[in-house]
Amino acid sequence: VGLNGISYYAINQWHVASLEPPHLAAMCVWEGAADWYRDMTHHGGIVCTFWENWYDMQVKTVQYGAGERGKRSRVHGELVCGPHTLSEEELRKKRSALGEDIRAHPLDDAYHRARSPVWSKIKTPFLSAANWGGQGLHPRGNFEGFVRAASKDKWLEAHGIEHWTHFYTDYGRKLQLRFFDHFLHGKDNGFDRHPRVLLQVRRIDKFAERAENEWPLKRTKWTKFYLAARGGMLERKAPAGKAVVQFEALGNGATFLTEPLTQDTEITGPSAVKLFVSSSTEDADLFVVLRVFKGDLSEVVFQGAIDPHTPVGQGWLRASHRRLDKRLSTPYRPYHTHDRIEPLAQDQVIELDIEIWPTSVVVPAGHRIGLTIRGKDYVHAGPSGGKLSNFKNELTGCGPFLHDDPRDRPLDIFGGVTSLHFGAGRRPYLLLPIIPPKKAATPTPPNRRT
Repeated sequence: VGLNGISYYAINQWHVASLEPPHLAAMCVWEGAADWYRDMTHHGGIVCTFWENWYDMQVKTVQYGAGERGKRSRVHGELVCGPHTLSEEELRKKRSALGEDIRAHPLDDAYHRARSPVWSKIKTPFLSAANWGGQGLHPRGNFEGFVRAASKDKWLEAHGIEHWTHFYTDYGRKLQLRFFDHFLHGKDNGFDRHPRVLLQVRRIDKFAERAENEWPLKRTKWTKFYLAARGGMLERKAPAGKAVVQFEALGNGATFLTEPLTQDTEITGPSAVKLFVSSSTEDADLFVVLRVFKGDLSEVVFQGAIDPHTPVGQGWLRASHRRLDKRLSTPYRPYHTHDRIEPLAQDQVIELDIEIWPTSVVVPAGHRIGLTIRGKDYVHAGPSGGKLSNFKNELTGCGPFLHDDPRDRPLDIFGGVTSLHFGAGRRPYLLLPIIPPKKAATPTPPNRRT
């Protein structure tokens, strides 16, 4: 038996494989989130409103029992919600209140763990396909699955553009067929000898396919770019001196930029930010945005999985959720326990390590790398991305993956002033995965007769 699917039908595969079914021979998890808490409902401990809105727009509207209030199939003319028409009260009793359930579990407790895979039990051969532009939902699960699942036969692919495009078109279908031909049909097509990682490395205007052998890449040069309060710069050398940069939590935040790059620079992998923060209130939400700017300081954005104006990378952390899981954390991928709330004393300076989900971009010479730190969702400065019929919100840079529930983010706590601190023992930085070019193979000299 094989499993194949995208999105919801990819998420489910992680759960099926966790049950260790003996006849599951292979699965293709195409853009499939995994961790119900970290990937989906609480980014860095902050509630993502996507799920409640998705439930309203895409689940309740087709609930069995809506009957005559539902639509008719354009194929066979039958009611898509079944022949029975129940009252709204009857329908309500027959479904969960998803948004309420999510808000009722602000920590990573048994509710979330029961809805997340168990990596040690996933031993099925799989192909995990991530979308660089899927920030806010799927890609973290694809990368975590490849790194952490117990399967010995596992492959990672990463691509760009829209959520649905590659799964249904030639590039994706050919890859899926080769994978399943080998693991389901037993064909010796060489897939088992294929490099374990296939990347569509993102450039400003195109993608370049490249095979690798591991994730993160072994040749990664983990590079610190220190935040400099003076001038708002990102610098390779930690600046001296003491300073504080403040911003209104619900304002535009603070942005730090490199000088124009002197050469093309590839960023491919997970990233992290270390900050030293205080708040005028008992808590603060930190939204960090990895960005690229042209020489004229206009931002370079990309077609994401949903939003046409997606930045290079994003990360989130609620300051009261700052405790790290030391066993699972690495410098480039901090992992938080989310098992307790530790409020801030007013003006208490705390150290935060914030995960930025894996990304890829080759930044051209003359462009700048930027990091924005703010207390609310990123908003693209250019035109709107419009609105899709199955989502509630306008597309303004984050797609439908917003963090705007006032019940989770009351103004008296998350509408204060956030301060970034700089000084001895407090040198904030952005850690980036800089990828040097692959070394060309040394040509083998021709055989010579002596």
